[in-house]
Amino acid sequence: MKIKKRLSYIFFAFIFLPLAAICQKGDPNLRLWYNQPASQWEEYLPLGNGKMGMMPNGGIHKENITLNDITLWSGSPQDANNYQANEHLQEIRSLLLAGKNEIAQELINKHFICTGPGSGGGQWGCFQTMGDLNIDYTLNKNVKPLNYKRELDIQTAKASTSFVIDGTKYTREYFTSFNTDAGYIRLSADKAKSISVAISLNRQEKASYQIQGSQLTMYGQLDNGTDGKGMKFITRVSAKVKGGTVSYLNDRIIIKSANEAIIQVVTDTDYKQNDHLTNSDRVLKKAISTNWNQELTLHGKKYAALFNRLSLSFGAFKQLRTPTNERLKNYQHNPSADPELAALFFQYGRYLSISSTRLGLLPPNLQGLWANQIRTPWNGDYHLDVNVQMNHWHLGPANLSELELPLADLVAGLTKNGAKTAKAYYNAPGWVAHVITNIWGYTEPGEAASWGIANAGSGWLCNNLWNHFAYTQDLNYLKSIYPVLRGAAQFYNAALMSHPTKGWLVTGPSVSPENAFYLPNGTHANVCMGPTIDNQITNELFKNLITANELLGLGDSFCDTLQQKIPLLAPIAQVSTDGRIMEWLEDYKETDPQHRHISHLYGLYPANQITVNGTPELAAAAKKTLEVRGDDGPSWAIAYKMIFWAKLKDSERAYKLFRQLVIPRTDTHINYGAGGGSYANLLTAGPPFQIDGNFGGTAAIAEMLVQNHKDYIELLPSLPKDWSHKGYINGLKAKGDLTIDMQWQDGQITVAKVYSKKKKAINVVYNGKLHKLNTILLK
Repeated sequence: MKIKKRLSYIFFAFIFLPLAAICQKGDPNLRLWYNQPASQWEEYLPLGNGKMGMMPNGGIHKENITLNDITLWSGSPQDANNYQANEHLQEIRSLLLAGKNEIAQELINKHFICTGPGSGGGQWGCFQTMGDLNIDYTLNKNVKPLNYKRELDIQTAKASTSFVIDGTKYTREYFTSFNTDAGYIRLSADKAKSISVAISLNRQEKASYQIQGSQLTMYGQLDNGTDGKGMKFITRVSAKVKGGTVSYLNDRIIIKSANEAIIQVVTDTDYKQNDHLTNSDRVLKKAISTNWNQELTLHGKKYAALFNRLSLSFGAFKQLRTPTNERLKNYQHNPSADPELAALFFQYGRYLSISSTRLGLLPPNLQGLWANQIRTPWNGDYHLDVNVQMNHWHLGPANLSELELPLADLVAGLTKNGAKTAKAYYNAPGWVAHVITNIWGYTEPGEAASWGIANAGSGWLCNNLWNHFAYTQDLNYLKSIYPVLRGAAQFYNAALMSHPTKGWLVTGPSVSPENAFYLPNGTHANVCMGPTIDNQITNELFKNLITANELLGLGDSFCDTLQQKIPLLAPIAQVSTDGRIMEWLEDYKETDPQHRHISHLYGLYPANQITVNGTPELAAAAKKTLEVRGDDGPSWAIAYKMIFWAKLKDSERAYKLFRQLVIPRTDTHINYGAGGGSYANLLTAGPPFQIDGNFGGTAAIAEMLVQNHKDYIELLPSLPKDWSHKGYINGLKAKGDLTIDMQWQDGQITVAKVYSKKKKAINVVYNGKLHKLNTILLK
């Protein structure tokens, strides 16, 4: 795109906040709804307050509500470092440099992986479901319910179920309060004495149940992988009624002939020595003492303080009479008739983030906050070769930057163990994390060289930490993460070695997650020197640390060392003979051309090293890379490709991938290849459910609406035709702590406003022209 320069000095003023950034109340597109109960768990409706999760299925005669707590993990801290591994480092590197990669890989499997079972062992643990709250209703089973509706309102973070039986309308409402930290369920009917239920708790293992006064409790202790005495947990349930009676018998709460019943639920664990028994009892008693309407109001205000920062529309909403599951099906046949499905998907991603993490606790894992299994897929942990990073890419532009801070806390907690791992395997200073981690601070390689030796995890995490600063410009935060960035840079600086023939400084041993290549002798391997992603991450990390040092005025001489190393690093990308970005230092042929990972395009995103205007040849090679990779894959891979095509300014290809991301799915098998999509509740399918597809898809839509460049920001860089007719977004963020409101019609910006906390001149490209804007904030 050729940019016509036009300098227009426009002054924007507003009081406190842009009024346009406030969501429209009662937006009908901010609801998921269905005309039947859930038929599988992947249709349940997710509620959460960043700690506690509830998922009701809307059953008529028997209702199941899955309970979760973000801190509930089995396992325990372990030291799986092989402290003799570094004795084999030189031999491994020599074999790699001699082209004997497969022999080096065998040596790594013997001497350079973790000790013990690693992520397959008891000490690794996994994120687990808390269990289920079951409600048995006394209703006429011989009568078919009428007017059934099950709904999740993501603008108020509240779900509901309603239907009519025997002329009586029954209503159930659910929310996990952002105020008292409890879950609330209200059962009501339009005729008196119609509520009669039995309430119980259930967990597949390691739980006991008892009545304590006016509480139903579930206690348990998970396995720590050593002596069995792992994390302790508790769920407490109580109920109060209007009219009728409530009694506590054995392990059930019995309500008879009530006009209304309100159930309070609290979950807690002893994570980080939390006094879960005392605290959960205190929270439940407070929840019991609150008034439903007052609590719902306070909950709504605290939730809205985050959610209502941004509003979005791609056109008039016309799907009022179409259940969400039917919208998904219809969308595949006629997407232009429902452009607002993309707006709902974007806002749903924001909703899921607000609901699944909070300051002071844990970042969302592979399933966010929601799981219905004891053994969650892939342990429900944190994968460091794209997945946990993807969970956070959208937060800056989606105006939710503070939700990145739990990840920053998790990363800071890795540095101590990561220093042991750096020393044990590479005899290097600083810290390193490989491909997977958990809440126990695991940083060692995985249990197989083919995937577990990837050492880019720590550098990739530093990209997320840096992006929080890029969006917020918070110098206090930058100062707090500087030691983390510096420690990671120390490791890569020490671990670099000079390639004897190419002369570049490269990492090794490493892999390009999680792909393999053919060697000239016909064998194949994963392990190599200097995979492209490592070169890109090392380059980026060194430059970011240098910038941080300058901004903070630290005078850190280590940054002088890094400045001298940068010109000696391997290039961020090489172009192969067939015109694609090379995934490895050598022009190897991959064993799986359609592999789900596309790690060698890290420089395109999340880094900004490859751009259409700045590096057109590399951008063209990235396009050829994506053409060969294909469009299918697990949901997270589809979302990643959607981001790539948005960055390459191919709006229609990015849009095609969005349509693919929301293909209806019901299967739940473990999948590593084609077949991603979305379940009826809009949670994305690997399958099984993985939340990174939701968050990656949200990030992709943001990239279609605004892109950050070194000297300017660009509005609507990849807007597809179906979204171009008429739309707006208010409250979208750009790097530099900028807030954007814009409207468009027929693909052209009609209103563009940029806000900042202090006056600054910025360059903004839209409608093919460069505009110079001065932003002003008046408080």
